[in-house]
Amino acid sequence: MHRIVIENCAIATVDAQDTEHASGHVVVAGNRIESVGPGPAPEGLEGVARRVDGTGHLLTPGLVNTHHHFYQWLTRGLAQDHNLFDWLVALYPTWARIDEPMVYAAARGSLAMMVRGGVTTAMDHHYVFPRGSGDLLGAEIRAARELGVRFTAARGSMDLGSSDGGLPPDFAVETTEDALAATEEAIDTHHDASPDAMLRIVVAPCSPFSVTTDLMRQSAELARRKGVRLHTHGSETVEEEKFCHEKFGMGPTDYFDRTGWLGEDVWMAHCVHMNDDDIATFARTGTGVAHCPSSNARLAAGRARVPDLLAAGVPVGLGVDGTASNESGELHTELRNALLINRLGDHREKALTVRQALRLGTHGGARVLGRQDEIGSLEPGKLADLVLWKLDGLGHSTIADPVAALVLGAAAPVTLSLVNGEPVVEAGRLLTADEDAVARDARDEARRLARIAAEG
Repeated sequence: MHRIVIENCAIATVDAQDTEHASGHVVVAGNRIESVGPGPAPEGLEGVARRVDGTGHLLTPGLVNTHHHFYQWLTRGLAQDHNLFDWLVALYPTWARIDEPMVYAAARGSLAMMVRGGVTTAMDHHYVFPRGSGDLLGAEIRAARELGVRFTAARGSMDLGSSDGGLPPDFAVETTEDALAATEEAIDTHHDASPDAMLRIVVAPCSPFSVTTDLMRQSAELARRKGVRLHTHGSETVEEEKFCHEKFGMGPTDYFDRTGWLGEDVWMAHCVHMNDDDIATFARTGTGVAHCPSSNARLAAGRARVPDLLAAGVPVGLGVDGTASNESGELHTELRNALLINRLGDHREKALTVRQALRLGTHGGARVLGRQDEIGSLEPGKLADLVLWKLDGLGHSTIADPVAALVLGAAAPVTLSLVNGEPVVEAGRLLTADEDAVARDARDEARRLARIAAEG
């Protein structure tokens, strides 16, 4: 078993005690963290394949993304001044033309941007499956495998087209039966339940306004029969709340309760418009939340009550969301945006601390994905997913607190990122993909998608 030793760096373990070391070490043995502590690594270690001098750096757990839509990499910068519903109506006709090469190129672009910025566990919610478009979920899985990132693939679905009162056009949706069958096939083909898993599958119908109640209820039954997690969008906008009241006679949280969509195996994206009873229900049931501050601001959806969710004990992680509503495509910028946006709320400067922001992006995300025993903190026995951030340059040189430098300062360069004990980033560059080729291929596919969409 080979070992990697990282020492002389500040360390934020994000363990239960928020243990930190001003100058410490981490020893990685194979794909596991062997030891963490202050000062230099123990002497006499055998099989040391590499030693890394972390002077001027902060070592943290790898970032965990809890909500994304990779395919939207091809439609960035469009519908710039729309709210969610208008934005969806404007973009669905284009999204309904995607095919396998497009999704593969978009997944590589989305993943490359995140991994280069410290993400070690990615998640994607893909729910657009045009007829005859190829193996879209398989394209994402292939891209994640090639980039060497741990991946949670949420097999989404839509079966409520515009003619039945939904938002997506009819040609962009599946039948209820086809969606359920394809989701079950994805689980049977790809899901890995082992503790070291690099790939897990999640059942994920899109949202209350694009999915029938039958699909919601049967999806929950399918997930629990197969022992996998559930994910969807929830309480994102006032328009969604109005839709639920008009169509179902109740708000989103009550609707989720009625359809079996609350529990420790469930997490919702956004959860912006929640009252005290909604938050108490999420806390009581253990239902998690993916907080996407940049996307919520981009679409003028509002500000999630993250301090109140955390105070109630609700699991909360961070999400990039699709890059058509968060064009940067980076999760490490969400640490800063989560802190800043939440301080605009009722709690003001007491809303979040820098360490709470870091926890949201690491252990919080791991908890939301049900993997807190494996990833999300630097502790002996956990999987070796970690990031070494460079903080001795111009952008951070006068911030004495390294966690504050990471969260409040400029985006920090990644000197080294390990996933499952293997390097995926060195000196700010991907090791697992040619960034220029990824950019070129995605640009070509974006142009092809725009041309096909324009031709109708």
